[in-house]
Amino acid sequence: MTTAEPILLTPGPLTTSNRTRQAMMVDWGSWDDRFNALTASVCSQLLAILHGTDSHHCVPLQGSGTFAVEAAIGTLVPRNGKVLVLINGAYGKRLAKICEVLGRDFSTFETAEDQPTTAADVDRLLRADTAITHVALIHCETSTGILNPLPEIAQVVKDHGKRLIIDAMSSFGALPIDAREVPFDALIAASGKCLEGVPGMGFVFAEKQALAAAQGNCHSLAMDLFDQHSYMVKTGQWRFTPPTHVVAALHEALLQYAEEGGLPARHQRYADNCQALLDGMAALGLRSFLPAEIQAPIIVTFHAPQDARYQFKDFYERVKAKGFILYPGKLTQVETFRVGCIGHVDATGMQAAVTAIAQTLQDMHVLEPAGAGLSAITGDAVLL
Repeated sequence: MTTAEPILLTPGPLTTSNRTRQAMMVDWGSWDDRFNALTASVCSQLLAILHGTDSHHCVPLQGSGTFAVEAAIGTLVPRNGKVLVLINGAYGKRLAKICEVLGRDFSTFETAEDQPTTAADVDRLLRADTAITHVALIHCETSTGILNPLPEIAQVVKDHGKRLIIDAMSSFGALPIDAREVPFDALIAASGKCLEGVPGMGFVFAEKQALAAAQGNCHSLAMDLFDQHSYMVKTGQWRFTPPTHVVAALHEALLQYAEEGGLPARHQRYADNCQALLDGMAALGLRSFLPAEIQAPIIVTFHAPQDARYQFKDFYERVKAKGFILYPGKLTQVETFRVGCIGHVDATGMQAAVTAIAQTLQDMHVLEPAGAGLSAITGDAVLL
């Protein structure tokens, strides 16, 4: 796979293909018919991934994924609604913060960062508080890589007659979500994640009836998804200046997504990346934070070496000099670092990253070589 250096082993921005980067070399008029057709094509392709064409609208929005999450809460939750926010990491906490800032009533249910929320938890909470109108869930919590049981939780929410809002920022396009089987009012994702576009555009899959009923809910002019969708239907245009180059890059990335084999192929490549990473790091004695059964193949959190000579900033800069950018840990209780499995990279690239990590820890005198020295998969290096 031909990529630019350094390779970004992060959960977004991430490494993109040459074709995706090349697509940004063209300037587009934001009201031009060709660009409007590009936007329409992107939305159509995104809905197809979700099997949501009949049930949902795809509403694109300028900005990062968090912009789109705030827009979804602000537009689809009435001002007298109440949100149950399910938390097992930093992005669940951010979702609760959004509710607080927007003045939406909310309650939280927080589990440990290595414990998924269960459908039984949600059932109990909804029975206990009938004022809850919406449940908000992070599908794949990027602070650890934990995968929450979306289908089971969605069914419980539906059974209680409540509405579900899903932050699928780190899962959409790689993990299967079928709108025909998983009921939800909103699912939110972004251009710079598993679709391997570049950052700068979020999008919300909004259930058609829920969006139609949302006029006047939003706290913001710029983030009003009802107005954004209504204007696009009427004119084919974005209300305000769109991220034209980002849209063009995403269109090209979606073409490559289809060529690769769509979601099954993207999921398999990421799963292979994740396994290569886990195997290589285990050979170095570096332990992953999550057990395999709740580890999504998106990003892996590793316990930092227990050695006074290990400092993340030094480690990060040394690995970066070898061509790979990692991610700091986001946990508060234990020291960790994170390695992404997504982006335009394959298992061979992940093995090269493990070799760079092993060599770096050797240089820092945190690893020592055993026997004949580092092998191709660095399996003969051991923690001091």
